[in-house]
Amino acid sequence: MKRSFASDNYSGIHSEILKTIAQTNNDHSIAYGNDEYTKRAIIKIKEHFGNNIATYFVFNGTAANVLALKAITNSFNSIICANSSHINVDECGAPENYTRCKLLPIETVDGKVTKRQVEQKIVGIGDQHHAQPKVISITQPTELGVLYSGEEIKELAKLAHDNNMYLHMDGARLSNAAASLNQSLKQASFDLGVDVLSFGGTKNGLMFGEAILFRNSELSKNFQYIRKQGMQLYSKMRFISAQFEAILNNDLWLENAKHSNQMASFLANELAEIPSIKITQKVETNSVFAIVPKKIIAELQKQYSFYLWNEDKSEVRWMCTFDTRKEDILSFVSFIKELLNNFYCTSVT
Repeated sequence: MKRSFASDNYSGIHSEILKTIAQTNNDHSIAYGNDEYTKRAIIKIKEHFGNNIATYFVFNGTAANVLALKAITNSFNSIICANSSHINVDECGAPENYTRCKLLPIETVDGKVTKRQVEQKIVGIGDQHHAQPKVISITQPTELGVLYSGEEIKELAKLAHDNNMYLHMDGARLSNAAASLNQSLKQASFDLGVDVLSFGGTKNGLMFGEAILFRNSELSKNFQYIRKQGMQLYSKMRFISAQFEAILNNDLWLENAKHSNQMASFLANELAEIPSIKITQKVETNSVFAIVPKKIIAELQKQYSFYLWNEDKSEVRWMCTFDTRKEDILSFVSFIKELLNNFYCTSVT
């Protein structure tokens, strides 16, 4: 397969991470997270996110989101989110199934919810006939690659806290957001009022593993049991935690995220020279959304994997990763131009 533009999940594993996994495999170690690797990883996370942070490792992003939400809700609560959010679209109903909470999606054009929109969902407080709003869940960057500003997140955090609610952040690509905003991971999350963070690793060079971070241990009370019931307590935990220690060492997380962001910008600049392609969202992280002539999509997908985001609009999503190369992009854009030229010549004939 040619280098994919479908998802940062399609990418390989960073060489430093593979090296770390191999080194972690040299001997036996205590199971279920009581090992030295996990202890060191937790210390490293505190260095990046704050000393009071409570950390729990899980296998994947769906679990990170669902269990994080489970920890801060009761079944009679509701969770406010964007209509395009991963918890609303791409988790097969797992948030509702596992938390038993009602999702209240908000229509957006770029994945960002506003204070005013959220306020309209905070209704029925104290009314036993209504699900009680408890969480505002945002994605940074959004599923359309757009960034919330720090002030926007602070505003949503204040709204949540003023209404006895929590702010959850789906940070599957938080590293890309922080890199783009020139912020530390803490500045991009907990400094803004986030209560619970699903911190992604897989999309930024890890083999597998995500982390659930709580602002403090009070919020994570009983979470060890929630994780176990959620079938996410890995017996060989060290193989997740060692990866996090490695990627947070020497700012490897930042190097990877900056590269994927830069590749998306490079792709967008190359596409800007093609009049029949229209970029539809701001390119602020590692994704490019564009409207492409329908006639070339199927042929393009035979050579390069990517997702058709909105079939009615002929809008596609192209993702760049830590291992995307400029030559991959130049070949991709060249093939697009070739297909468009062939289509134009055929149409004229």
